[in-house]
Amino acid sequence: MSALTAASDIEVLARFGRALAAPIRCRILLALREAPAELADALAVFRTRLSNHLACLRGCGMVVTAPDGRRTRYELADERLGLVLDILRTAMVAVEADRTCPDADEKGCC
Repeated sequence: MSALTAASDIEVLARFGRALAAPIRCRILLALREAPAELADALAVFRTRLSNHLACLRGCGMVVTAPDGRRTRYELADERLGLVLDILRTAMVAVEADRTCPDADEKGCC
């Protein structure tokens, strides 16, 4: 792997991390994984707050828009993102359940 490819791969992963850095963005992505929906109502958030997070997800390349009459519909940029989210969530739940450090809760170390 060349240094240029590695740098590009790192940037892609960093964008993915930025997209998942806020719980509301995780909720948006998980909701869109199911189907395009009226997100403000489904997630019980103000439209302005939702709009800011959707702009971030669009900037990260994870969400695209499609005109839907007078509204704009948001959807995952690629259906494989839904699969990745499921795999990542499942893996993290498994890791969380298998923490081996006895002091994890007290120290927050793992």
